[in-house]
Amino acid sequence: MPKIEDVAERAGVSVTTVSRVLNNRGYISQKTRDKVYQVMKELNYQPNEMARALFRKKSNMIGLIIPAVSHPFFSELAYHLEHYADRKEYKLLLCNSNRDIAKESKYIEMLKKNQVDAIIMGSTVLEVEHYLNLNLPIVSFDRTVADDIPIVTSDNVMGGKLAARLLIGKGCRKLAYVYRGVGGPHHQALLASGRTQGFEAEVRAAGIESVHLQLEATNGDEHKNEQEIVRFMERHPDLDGIFASSDLIAAEAIQACRQLRKSVPGEIKIVGYDDVRIASLMSPRLSTVKQPIREMCECTIDLVAKQLEGEEVPMVTTFPVTLIERETT
Repeated sequence: MPKIEDVAERAGVSVTTVSRVLNNRGYISQKTRDKVYQVMKELNYQPNEMARALFRKKSNMIGLIIPAVSHPFFSELAYHLEHYADRKEYKLLLCNSNRDIAKESKYIEMLKKNQVDAIIMGSTVLEVEHYLNLNLPIVSFDRTVADDIPIVTSDNVMGGKLAARLLIGKGCRKLAYVYRGVGGPHHQALLASGRTQGFEAEVRAAGIESVHLQLEATNGDEHKNEQEIVRFMERHPDLDGIFASSDLIAAEAIQACRQLRKSVPGEIKIVGYDDVRIASLMSPRLSTVKQPIREMCECTIDLVAKQLEGEEVPMVTTFPVTLIERETT
């Protein structure tokens, strides 16, 4: 495998000159640049990205830690973050934590070794100190980490209110809120808990009954979740409306209704949260509260870039949510 010294020798220049060409540093004549690039092509020389990062003191890499890339919301989140990072010439290192403390800790060490420029937090099960000690720009997605770490979120409280208003307006008189539990010592930081607050505020104001079902935090078995929802619905046979904390859980609730031969929306009406692509593809098509994922991702990358440039950024950026009514209500 050719080395930078081989390129320098054949091009008739110094190693420093080759490094400057690679990193676009200092004045180098166009003739010399062309010669270096031509030799690199002839030798099939691949620059060592880590070496370039050390030279520039910048890796142009951003670490992204999410709970599960298989989850439709986090899959779309990763897709849009990568898109906007690429537009600013950054690469993403994807870390799938599965809400596991040991795994998240190992990923943090890996990101440090790869000298990432910044970290986007979409999963937080470690204690806050693990992140504060990194001395890197961090942007948190929908999670409170520390007072000086910027957050991008949606209006979760309003989302819960919109879901409850729709179900109540459709005549539901016993509602359920179904959500996934969150493990780890930092679970209270999830801003998604605002969905519960908004939902319950509307339910109380309407004077109707509500019940909650918390699914296991790390259970990725959709069939097991469906069975848990089935058992829950059997305990509450008069249930006529469900607000699910994600579109994926709403899809599991629809499957549970099919097992119990309860029609949607005839006997039970269902509202999800996120408006990921599956919401408009499932049958019946899902009514849901839409988070503007694309805009939130663009903002997240912009906050990272501004911090790297030394600019001050807002500590909380909250995006409005909208109600999308389809066939499940």
